[in-house]
Amino acid sequence: MSDLAKRHQIHLIVGSFPIRVSETEVTTTTLVFDVNGQRMNHYDKLHMFDVDVNDGHKNYRESETFKAGTNIAMVPADFGAVGLTICYDLRFPHLFSALRAQGANVIVVPAAFTAVTGKAHWEVLLRARAIENQCWIVAANQCGTHPCGRETWGQSMVISPWGEIQGQLGQQMGTITAELNFDVVEEVRQSMPVAKHIRFEQHLH
Repeated sequence: MSDLAKRHQIHLIVGSFPIRVSETEVTTTTLVFDVNGQRMNHYDKLHMFDVDVNDGHKNYRESETFKAGTNIAMVPADFGAVGLTICYDLRFPHLFSALRAQGANVIVVPAAFTAVTGKAHWEVLLRARAIENQCWIVAANQCGTHPCGRETWGQSMVISPWGEIQGQLGQQMGTITAELNFDVVEEVRQSMPVAKHIRFEQHLH
């Protein structure tokens, strides 16, 4: 991944990966590389997917295999910052609010949302996170049936700060290209300054 970023002179956000951090602990981690192939930052998934789903896999207990992260993570950019999240994090709006408060104009969501939960909630949650935080959301989701019988939903998409879908895939692999206009971020935030209107203090637990 480092070589790819350097070879193509791109910033590369990849994940998530299982990263062994000790003999007994593994994290679900996103890695970020700059144009020189140097690792800029990483993010260990905060929220573990310990859920029962009405699909072929039935019981998901991520915490039995993985260690939860403890910190939010950002990547500085000339347009502000990119906030990092992973999959099940999408259901926790306080994380997205904390990223927005620290300067995120884009938040990425690499994911493996199940077919059942993805069909019901994937699009509406992504659009809600974009609207309430007035930022771009870039979400890449696995699709298809996996060897263990698990099915994932797909529908990768890019969403504007106004909640509009700027590009998406169906239940298939592919590529989305979208231009992220950061003037739109400022326009939306100035015309509807919700961050200034919040009447309670938020804490990340």
